[in-house]
Amino acid sequence: MRTAPKACGIDHLETAVLTEGDKKKLTAEMRRIGESLGEEGDFFIRDANNVEASGAVVIAGAKYETRGLGEMCSLCGFDGCSACSGAGAACVFTPLDLGIALGSAVALVADNRVDSRIMFTIGKAAASLGFLGEYKLIMGIPLSVSGKSPFFDR
Repeated sequence: MRTAPKACGIDHLETAVLTEGDKKKLTAEMRRIGESLGEEGDFFIRDANNVEASGAVVIAGAKYETRGLGEMCSLCGFDGCSACSGAGAACVFTPLDLGIALGSAVALVADNRVDSRIMFTIGKAAASLGFLGEYKLIMGIPLSVSGKSPFFDR
C-alpha cells in the first residue's frame, strides 16, 4: 500500500495492523454499530464474525487533503481545491489513491495465498474508535490463513 501510485506523488495514506486486543475492540465496535442499525446492520455483525476468525486486520486510511491543483481540476465538483476544503469534502483523488493502495495490498496477499476481503465495515468501526486519528476515510482488510476461508460462506 505504501508504494502504490498516488495522485501527484503525494502520500495521504496511513496504515496499521490490528491483532489481539485491538482486533477485539474492533469486532465489539462493529457489533455495536450493527446492532444500532437494526436489521440493516446485520452485515456489520456478519463481518465482525469474519474479523474474529481472522489472524490480523490491516487498516488503511486517507486524509481529505487536496492535491493543490486548484481550478484546473475541479473533479470534486467544487470550483477548485480551496472550495473543496472549505466544504469539508474529499478531494476526488483521496478515494482513488486509497482504492489503488487497497487493490495493490490484496493482490500481494492473494499472490501469497492468504485469504482476505476489503471491508468498509471495518473502516467505519476503526474510525469510530480513532485507530488512525484524523484519517476519516478508512477501509479494512482481514487476513486469514486457515483450512477454509472465513470469507467464503458470507
